[in-house]
Amino acid sequence: MTRLIETLAEIAGPYDALLCDLWGCLHDGIAPFSDAVAALESFRDAGGRVVLLTNAPRPHGAVRASLDAIGLSSDAYDAVVSSGDAAQEAMLRGAVGRRVHHIGPQKDDAFFDDIPAALRDLPAVERVALDRAEGIVCTGPFDEMTETPQDYRATFLMAKQRGLKLLCANPDLVVDYGDRRIYCAGALAQLYEEMGGESLYYGKPHPPIYDMARRALAASGGAVDDDRLLAVGDGIATDIAGGMAEGIDTLFVTGGLSWEAFGPDRDHPDPALLEAWLEAREISPTAAIGRLR
Repeated sequence: MTRLIETLAEIAGPYDALLCDLWGCLHDGIAPFSDAVAALESFRDAGGRVVLLTNAPRPHGAVRASLDAIGLSSDAYDAVVSSGDAAQEAMLRGAVGRRVHHIGPQKDDAFFDDIPAALRDLPAVERVALDRAEGIVCTGPFDEMTETPQDYRATFLMAKQRGLKLLCANPDLVVDYGDRRIYCAGALAQLYEEMGGESLYYGKPHPPIYDMARRALAASGGAVDDDRLLAVGDGIATDIAGGMAEGIDTLFVTGGLSWEAFGPDRDHPDPALLEAWLEAREISPTAAIGRLR
């Protein structure tokens, strides 16, 4: 049965490192959550390490820059590993060909331009129009504030007819930007599959991003055994399902995407509602908390 806690410190003792989600746990796309940042800083002060494990479709350098821009302290984490990192490596190794059609906003250009030194000797990938493409790379809608997956139905029909694979750089379906819910690349990839196309995923809950997280831990102070890791996040199908599939303990932040299912108090979920919700999904996180603090 999932243990309901008030603070991270209640269960932090057995863990040497956290794999912590970003959006919905540490910030809302606009500003950091000060209590969550403080909780991670305290965990690190006690000797723990923190890898921010995010389904952001940009490489970790661009993610760090965005965290700096909203004022999230670098004292809260040791490393960043993104879905963009894992998907970028797959793209550069030819997962969807060498000529790709990009679906996504200009802010995601770092996915193509910020190439890690270890991968720069691989053959170049060229961005082209859909009718010349060997595959699709989707980092999100072109305009995430106004578009829905249905706006891409005609594009996906053409892509399916040509047998193109779609590389999804962010498996999340939606995120909350402030008080507004917006679609992510995962929602577009889901529609493409529903239409009969093939989508490839590399972020949470899929194994490649966890392999990268373990490598990041090893590089930042030594490998950590899985039973000393705690995966933290508000996505039951990504953060929690992914951590459990990897044999890692999990902390479900109920005050994120699904908070309305647990009663009117976002910071303090109703235990009965939470238990019933988890049972309906046949999933049992190690622990749950209203907000990371």
